[in-house]
Amino acid sequence: MNPATAPSPRVTVIGVGNEFRRDDGVGPAVVARLRERAARGSLPAGVRLVCCDGEPGRLLGLWEGVETALVVDAAHAHPGRPGRIHRLEPAGYEAWQAGTASSHGLGLGEAVGLARALDRLPRRLVVHAVEVADGSLGTGLTPAVAAAVGPLMARIEQDIARCLAGPRGGRATRSV
Repeated sequence: MNPATAPSPRVTVIGVGNEFRRDDGVGPAVVARLRERAARGSLPAGVRLVCCDGEPGRLLGLWEGVETALVVDAAHAHPGRPGRIHRLEPAGYEAWQAGTASSHGLGLGEAVGLARALDRLPRRLVVHAVEVADGSLGTGLTPAVAAAVGPLMARIEQDIARCLAGPRGGRATRSV
Protein backbone atom coordinates (compact mmCIF):
# COMPACT_ATOMS: atom_id res chain seq x y z
CA MET A 1 0.00 0.00 0.00
CA ASN A 2 1.22 3.48 -0.78
CA PRO A 3 2.33 5.17 2.50
CA ALA A 4 0.50 8.32 1.46
CA THR A 5 -2.78 6.40 1.34
CA ALA A 6 -2.12 4.08 4.28
CA PRO A 7 -4.57 4.51 7.15
CA SER A 8 -3.30 6.31 10.23
CA PRO A 9 -2.36 4.06 13.11
CA ARG A 10 -4.97 3.88 15.85
CA VAL A 11 -2.33 4.13 18.59
CA THR A 12 1.03 5.87 18.49
CA VAL A 13 3.56 5.34 21.27
CA ILE A 14 6.02 8.24 21.41
CA GLY A 15 9.24 7.89 23.39
CA VAL A 16 10.38 11.42 24.21
CA GLY A 17 13.95 12.08 25.22
CA ASN A 18 17.63 11.90 24.48
CA GLU A 19 19.36 8.57 24.96
CA PHE A 20 22.69 10.41 25.35
CA ARG A 21 21.49 12.18 28.52
CA ARG A 22 21.27 9.15 30.83
CA ASP A 23 17.77 8.89 32.37
CA ASP A 24 16.33 11.32 29.82
CA GLY A 25 16.55 8.34 27.47
CA VAL A 26 13.81 6.39 29.27
CA GLY A 27 11.24 7.18 26.53
CA PRO A 28 13.45 5.91 23.69
CA ALA A 29 14.45 2.89 25.84
CA VAL A 30 10.80 1.90 26.28
CA VAL A 31 10.12 2.31 22.55
CA ALA A 32 13.20 0.18 21.73
CA ARG A 33 11.92 -2.63 23.97
CA LEU A 34 8.42 -2.35 22.47
CA ARG A 35 9.97 -2.58 18.97
CA GLU A 36 11.62 -5.84 20.02
CA ARG A 37 8.23 -7.17 21.11
CA ALA A 38 6.63 -5.97 17.86
CA ALA A 39 9.34 -7.75 15.84
CA ARG A 40 8.38 -10.98 17.62
CA GLY A 41 4.71 -10.37 16.82
CA SER A 42 3.80 -9.58 20.43
CA LEU A 43 2.13 -6.22 19.68
CA PRO A 44 -1.13 -5.94 17.74
CA ALA A 45 -1.46 -4.24 14.36
CA GLY A 46 -2.46 -0.60 14.39
CA VAL A 47 0.36 0.54 16.72
CA ARG A 48 3.14 2.88 15.60
CA LEU A 49 6.31 3.21 17.71
CA VAL A 50 8.37 6.40 17.34
CA CYS A 51 10.91 8.51 19.20
CA CYS A 52 11.03 12.29 19.43
CA ASP A 53 13.22 14.91 21.04
CA GLY A 54 10.15 16.56 22.58
CA GLU A 55 9.97 19.64 20.37
CA PRO A 56 6.29 20.70 20.45
CA GLY A 57 5.79 20.93 16.67
CA ARG A 58 7.20 17.45 16.14
CA LEU A 59 4.98 16.02 18.87
CA LEU A 60 1.88 17.54 17.27
CA GLY A 61 2.89 16.03 13.94
CA LEU A 62 3.41 12.59 15.45
CA TRP A 63 0.03 12.41 17.16
CA GLU A 64 -1.90 14.05 14.32
CA GLY A 65 -4.63 11.78 12.99
CA VAL A 66 -4.24 9.04 15.61
CA GLU A 67 -6.99 8.00 17.97
CA THR A 68 -4.65 7.61 20.94
CA ALA A 69 -1.17 8.93 21.61
CA LEU A 70 0.76 7.30 24.46
CA VAL A 71 3.75 9.44 25.40
CA VAL A 72 6.66 8.26 27.55
CA ASP A 73 8.85 11.01 28.97
CA ALA A 74 11.33 11.69 31.73
CA ALA A 75 10.17 13.92 34.57
CA HIS A 76 11.86 15.86 37.32
CA ALA A 77 10.10 16.05 40.66
CA HIS A 78 11.22 17.79 43.82
CA PRO A 79 11.52 15.88 46.00
CA GLY A 80 11.73 13.04 43.54
CA ARG A 81 11.74 9.29 43.70
CA PRO A 82 13.64 8.02 40.64
CA GLY A 83 11.74 5.29 38.84
CA ARG A 84 8.30 6.38 40.06
CA ILE A 85 5.83 6.34 37.19
CA HIS A 86 3.02 8.86 36.76
CA ARG A 87 0.13 8.27 34.37
CA LEU A 88 -1.61 11.45 33.26
CA GLU A 89 -4.33 12.22 30.79
CA PRO A 90 -3.78 15.95 30.16
CA ALA A 91 -7.13 16.33 28.38
CA GLY A 92 -8.68 15.85 31.81
CA TYR A 93 -6.52 18.54 33.38
CA GLU A 94 -7.51 21.99 32.22
CA ALA A 95 -4.75 23.40 34.41
CA TRP A 96 -1.96 21.38 32.71
CA GLN A 97 1.02 23.68 32.94
CA ALA A 98 3.86 24.03 30.50
CA GLY A 99 7.18 22.74 31.78
CA THR A 100 5.76 20.82 34.73
CA ALA A 101 6.15 17.22 33.54
CA SER A 102 8.94 17.18 31.01
CA SER A 103 12.66 17.29 31.59
CA HIS A 104 13.03 19.46 28.47
CA GLY A 105 13.07 23.27 28.30
CA LEU A 106 10.21 23.32 25.80
CA GLY A 107 8.35 20.11 25.56
CA LEU A 108 5.26 18.22 26.46
CA GLY A 109 3.47 20.92 28.45
CA GLU A 110 3.95 23.41 25.65
CA ALA A 111 2.90 20.83 23.06
CA VAL A 112 -0.34 20.13 24.95
CA GLY A 113 -1.06 23.86 25.26
CA LEU A 114 -0.35 24.47 21.59
CA ALA A 115 -2.43 21.46 20.51
CA ARG A 116 -5.35 22.72 22.60
CA ALA A 117 -5.10 26.19 21.08
CA LEU A 118 -4.98 24.74 17.56
CA ASP A 119 -7.60 22.04 18.27
CA ARG A 120 -5.03 19.36 17.39
CA LEU A 121 -5.03 17.11 20.44
CA PRO A 122 -5.54 13.46 19.63
CA ARG A 123 -8.86 12.04 20.77
CA ARG A 124 -6.98 10.58 23.73
CA LEU A 125 -3.55 11.54 25.06
CA VAL A 126 -1.92 9.54 27.85
CA VAL A 127 1.42 10.55 29.33
CA HIS A 128 3.59 8.11 31.23
CA ALA A 129 6.17 10.24 33.04
CA VAL A 130 9.06 8.57 34.85
CA GLU A 131 10.87 10.43 37.61
CA VAL A 132 14.57 10.51 36.85
CA ALA A 133 17.81 10.81 38.81
CA ASP A 134 20.47 11.72 36.24
CA GLY A 135 20.17 13.88 33.13
CA SER A 136 23.88 14.37 32.60
CA LEU A 137 25.73 13.48 29.42
CA GLY A 138 26.26 9.77 28.94
CA THR A 139 24.39 6.64 28.00
CA GLY A 140 22.53 4.12 30.09
CA LEU A 141 19.71 4.49 32.58
CA THR A 142 20.34 4.61 36.32
CA PRO A 143 19.29 1.41 38.13
CA ALA A 144 16.05 2.87 39.53
CA VAL A 145 14.88 4.15 36.15
CA ALA A 146 16.00 0.97 34.35
CA ALA A 147 13.95 -1.05 36.84
CA ALA A 148 10.85 0.98 35.89
CA VAL A 149 11.05 0.09 32.18
CA GLY A 150 9.47 -3.40 32.51
CA PRO A 151 6.49 -2.29 34.63
CA LEU A 152 6.03 0.74 32.38
CA MET A 153 5.95 -1.46 29.28
CA ALA A 154 3.25 -3.58 30.92
CA ARG A 155 1.16 -0.46 31.61
CA ILE A 156 1.59 0.76 28.04
CA GLU A 157 0.62 -2.63 26.65
CA GLN A 158 -2.52 -2.53 28.82
CA ASP A 159 -3.31 0.95 27.45
CA ILE A 160 -2.78 -0.32 23.89
CA ALA A 161 -5.11 -3.29 24.48
CA ARG A 162 -7.81 -1.02 25.96
CA CYS A 163 -7.50 1.48 23.11
CA LEU A 164 -7.71 -1.18 20.40
CA ALA A 165 -10.60 -2.95 22.14
CA GLY A 166 -12.85 0.03 21.50
CA PRO A 167 -13.95 3.34 22.94
CA ARG A 168 -14.19 3.77 26.66
CA GLY A 169 -14.82 6.67 28.93
CA GLY A 170 -11.36 7.99 29.73
CA ARG A 171 -10.61 9.67 33.00
CA ALA A 172 -7.65 11.55 34.32
CA THR A 173 -5.57 9.42 36.64
CA ARG A 174 -2.24 9.57 38.38
CA SER A 175 -0.41 6.37 39.22
CA VAL A 176 2.41 6.43 41.69
